[in-house]
Amino acid sequence: MFDKIINIFAKKDPVHKYYVDIHSHLIPGIDDGSKSMDESIELIGVLKGLGFKKIITTPHIMQHRYPNTSDIIRQGLVNVQKELIKRNIDIDIEAASEYYFDEHLLELINKRDILTFGDNYLLFELPYHSKPINLESVIFEMIVAGYKPVLAHPERYVYIHKNLEEYEKLKETGILFQINLNSFDGYYSKPVQKVANFLSDKGLIDFIGSDTHKARHLEHFSKNINSKIIDKIFEKNKILNDHFLSST
Repeated sequence: MFDKIINIFAKKDPVHKYYVDIHSHLIPGIDDGSKSMDESIELIGVLKGLGFKKIITTPHIMQHRYPNTSDIIRQGLVNVQKELIKRNIDIDIEAASEYYFDEHLLELINKRDILTFGDNYLLFELPYHSKPINLESVIFEMIVAGYKPVLAHPERYVYIHKNLEEYEKLKETGILFQINLNSFDGYYSKPVQKVANFLSDKGLIDFIGSDTHKARHLEHFSKNINSKIIDKIFEKNKILNDHFLSST
């Protein structure tokens, strides 16, 4: 599979419109992403080959399924960084987290135990099939606590699909939207693709992510990263990914 991906992008110059990926699952063995260090290194190598200069990987913190902690993620990052040095792969990699919207997240916010990227950006995801009743109030708590909430893949929450105006109302709460590039080619579903295009046309997208878990995600991503899809996104949206190129 990795050879197939490499053949796709080896035929063209790895040049595109942004160079920082802010959503992936590349610390091995702690969530539904990479299962081994070798797999992590291969996936990172593909992203580097696609032209990325920096990766901010975001393992799940989901109390009922992936009860990771800040310390677990930090140590996992150190292990990956050491392996990259050992294998002479030169790419900047940091770690934040993709927080599941639950009571545990609110506890972590209150304790200020949050892994952020850039200037206190907090990536979080919602349940896929039902809107939390306290969504707006918790977003307010995030902002009051000094965080900048970033909603992961808003195009994938099916309960918003029937009322697209809800996306604009959500933006009014002060959150930012991170969209998955693969949503634009129908990878997740046709309805998700339709909503992704809606968000792009409305200029509501702030970040693009690969949401890499495994090789098949990068197979699609590698085709989309240099396609007309990217050109269309950048026409109407101010994409912030590369603001973190010089972050430490």
